Amino acid sequence: MLNFDDDVDTAATPSPTATSARPSVSPPAVARVAEYRAQMQEQPQSVTASEGASRVGNPEFDDRWRRVRVDDKRVINGGADVNQLVPFKYSWAWDKYLAGCANHWMPQEINMQRDIELWRRADGLSEEERLIVKRNLGFFVTADSLAANNIVLGTYRHITAPECRQYLLRQAFEEAIHTHAYQYIVQSLGLDEGEIFNAYHEVKCIRDKDEFLIPFIDVLTDPSFQTGTFENDQKLLKSLIVFACIMEGLFFYVGFVQILALGRQNKMTGAAEQYQYILRDESMHCNFGIDLINTIKLENPHLWTESFKQELRALFKRGVELEYAYAEDTMPRGVLGLNAPMFKEYLRFIANRRCQQIGLDAVFERADNPFPWMSEVMDLKKEKNFFETRVTEYQTGGALNWE
Repeated sequence: MLNFDDDVDTAATPSPTATSARPSVSPPAVARVAEYRAQMQEQPQSVTASEGASRVGNPEFDDRWRRVRVDDKRVINGGADVNQLVPFKYSWAWDKYLAGCANHWMPQEINMQRDIELWRRADGLSEEERLIVKRNLGFFVTADSLAANNIVLGTYRHITAPECRQYLLRQAFEEAIHTHAYQYIVQSLGLDEGEIFNAYHEVKCIRDKDEFLIPFIDVLTDPSFQTGTFENDQKLLKSLIVFACIMEGLFFYVGFVQILALGRQNKMTGAAEQYQYILRDESMHCNFGIDLINTIKLENPHLWTESFKQELRALFKRGVELEYAYAEDTMPRGVLGLNAPMFKEYLRFIANRRCQQIGLDAVFERADNPFPWMSEVMDLKKEKNFFETRVTEYQTGGALNWE
């Protein structure tokens, strides 16, 4: 069986020396290797019959096989071997990967008994509060699946820095954990699974957000799409901005505020704790995406044109409109000390922050944060009663410092 680290000799009559050094490889196997290397975004691997077997794979004669140098690496359109993680160039991506691993959690670790009892009591929650819970789950159960599909089927294959790919794999796993968490809440509360999971088809405010996102997924998951041209590199950069800054950095925040506001009033505390872990993960996803975007900009400054920036500003404005429509639908009347107009200011505040983080001018004037308590919630370095719930800033045993 061919190993993919074997070199390929297509010479018709290899020399005895070469034959003894390496077994011959059949044409179908050669084709499989070529296909594999193409998928790995390597430079074209053309080995002609005139090349001696002793030269193939020998760095002395073939520069394509030399050891990876830091300067060879680029986030997109790189020529370095993507299978070699080191030497590191993008240490920030590796650090985020390690932090993600240290923050690992699973939904079943969180006790949902109090949530179940509250949900079953006729007077446990108001109808407005129940609507918030169901709308939240209806959006999030499929949103994280869309995010995972975008990573696994699209973004990953276009990124040529292995450190960044390593984090993307961790991020895809975390998206799966989040989908698991929402399913765990739905199952615990005994909700209608069909109603919740199909909400992104049936509920307009959810469907509108997803229909905004799907064209950007389709671009990256199209098998014929390849980077390397000005137009396609801009398409990739735009899709990364939409997912990091608008989906994960904006579309999630009405839901986060609503569920965490329930938790602050000692309601749905198990669900709120899971949302708090998810918020921590998504904050890191957003920050990774912003670092990725800024690095691509640094390496490809020609992509950052004035017309491109204006297009992005229009996307941010549309994102705020869609998320505000979601806020109005989920809370037609004031509840939990919140109301939809408060979210208009909050969403503009967040959109301005995301724009500034990637080097765009603020889209809205004089937008302030009406929910300063969210900053406290996002600071997960806090103590909890260990016998009632786990410490929120939980780290796996191997990552703990026992000194």
